[in-house]
Amino acid sequence: MSMDIDDQPVAIQPGGTAGNGATILCCNCGAPIDGTSATGALCYDCVKLTVDISQGVQREATLHFCKDCDRWLMPPQTWIVALPESRELLALCLKKLRGLNKVRIVDASFVWTEPHSRRLRVKITIQDSVQDGVLLQQSFEVLYLLHTQQCRECAKSYTPAHWQACVQVRQKVLHKRTFLFLEQLILKHGAHKDTLNIKEAKDGIDFFFSARNQAEKFIDFLNSVVPVKVKSSQELISLDTHTMKRTYKFSFSAEIVPVCKDDLVAIPIKLAKQSGNISPLLLCYKIGTAVYLMDPQTLQTADISGPIYWRAPFSALSDTQELIEFIVMDVEYTGQQKGKWKLAEATVARASDLGSNDTTYFTRTHLGGLLQPGDSAMGYLLNGTNYNNPEYEAIEQSSTYSSTMPDVVLVKKHFPRKKKSRRRNWRLKRMDKDEGELLPKKADQDRMDREYEAFLRDVEEDEELRAALALYKQQKEEEEMSMADESDDAEAPQVNMEELLDDFDELRMEDA
Repeated sequence: MSMDIDDQPVAIQPGGTAGNGATILCCNCGAPIDGTSATGALCYDCVKLTVDISQGVQREATLHFCKDCDRWLMPPQTWIVALPESRELLALCLKKLRGLNKVRIVDASFVWTEPHSRRLRVKITIQDSVQDGVLLQQSFEVLYLLHTQQCRECAKSYTPAHWQACVQVRQKVLHKRTFLFLEQLILKHGAHKDTLNIKEAKDGIDFFFSARNQAEKFIDFLNSVVPVKVKSSQELISLDTHTMKRTYKFSFSAEIVPVCKDDLVAIPIKLAKQSGNISPLLLCYKIGTAVYLMDPQTLQTADISGPIYWRAPFSALSDTQELIEFIVMDVEYTGQQKGKWKLAEATVARASDLGSNDTTYFTRTHLGGLLQPGDSAMGYLLNGTNYNNPEYEAIEQSSTYSSTMPDVVLVKKHFPRKKKSRRRNWRLKRMDKDEGELLPKKADQDRMDREYEAFLRDVEEDEELRAALALYKQQKEEEEMSMADESDDAEAPQVNMEELLDDFDELRMEDA
C-alpha cells in the first residue's frame, strides 16, 4: 500500500505499559512487540500502514456561490459573504463534509489553486483513537468543485414584476426639465443601484425596489436634492392564518413642486410679507432642497422650503417655453451687486419688432455684468399679457405692488447658435428606463429632443448647475467631429476639459 509521506498516519504511543512485559510477535510483519500494549497483535508501523481513520470522510464536495453578489450558499438556504481563503470560507468547507464529525480536527488550511479553475483544495489534519490508548493522526486533501447558483435576492432583481416597494415620482408640469436634472443627480450618487426596474409613467417615473427600506432610502435621497411631498400606502398581498404572517406591497408617492429654474412665479402676498417683505412677482433662479426665488428689480432673495410651499402652494406664471428674445438697446449699471448678479437699468426691444416698429421697454435686470448694448437676452413680456392666475390678479389689484410691476423680466443672456444641435466634447449618462406602453410618438420624441438640447445648453451656460452634475469626456470619434464644429458657435459657452471625467466603464471595454 503506497501513499504520500504527508498522507501517512502517525501512531501516537500510549504513555506507559501494563503487565510484566511479555513479548509476542506482530501478526502482520513478525516484529517483536509488547503483548500487553493497547495495539494488540499489531506493531505500531503496521497500525500506521493498515488503519485509515479518514475512510468515512468525503474527499470531494460541491460549493455553490452567486456570481452576481459574490455570496456563498450555507445549507439549507442561507447566503453568507466570505472572502477567498478566509476563515468564513474555510468553516463553510468543513461543514460541507460528511463524516468529519466522527473525528477530531487538528488543523485545516487552503492549498493554492489557480483562481479561475473553479476548484478549491483544503488540507485537513485529523486525529482518532484506533485502539485503547492509541491515537492515530492523518492528513489528507479534499477537492471542492465550485458551481454557480443565483441567490433569491439576485433572482428577484431580474424579475421586474416582483417588487415589494414602489416610489412614484411626479411633477405636474408640461416639460421634463426637472426630471432631466434629477436623473443626473441620481446617476452621480448611484441612488438607483437597488432598483429592480425604472419605468416611464405619465408626468413622472416609477422606481421599483425589492425591499421597503430601499425605497425609504431613495425617498431620503429625493428629500436631500429637491423639495417633495411624500405620501405612503400599503396593500395586503397574502396572509398566513396559522402564523399570522402578512405580506405587503408599499407605494410611495413623491410629488415635486411644480416650479422649475428660470420660471416666473407670483407668490401669495401674505407669504411675500413673511419672506422679508419681498415683491410677490419673482424669478426662480435655482431648485434645491427649497425653491430659491429672486426679485430681479432689487436682487432680494427668498428661500421657500417644501413644508412652507405645500402650506400655500403656487404655480408658475410662465416657463422657459414662453421665453421671448429681446435685443438690448442700452444698459446702465446702477452699482448695486449681490454675488454674481449686478443690478442694471436696460432698454430692450423684441427681436421680432426690429424693422417693423420702434416699441421699446424699460426694465431693471440682474444681468448687468453680462449684457452689453447689442446683445440678445431671453425674457418674459408682461406688458399686454393676461394670466389666469389668482395670485397675479391680487398683485395687479394691490396698490402697493401694482405700480412696481415691470413690463419685461429678463432671465438670461442668449447666445445665437448657427446649428440646431452642436456636437460637443462632453456628454451626460442616461438611465435605462422601461417605456412600457408610453412609447413616444414622433411629435413627442421631437419635443423631448428639444427639451434635452435645451437642458444641455443650460449646463454649458450655468457653471453652478454644471458643478452639481457629472460630465464625461466624449468618445474619440465624436470628439474630433466636435472640434471641427467649434467655429460655428464660437460665442457660445464652452465646457473646459478639466471639468470632464473619464468613463472607466468604457475604458475597461476598450481594454477587453
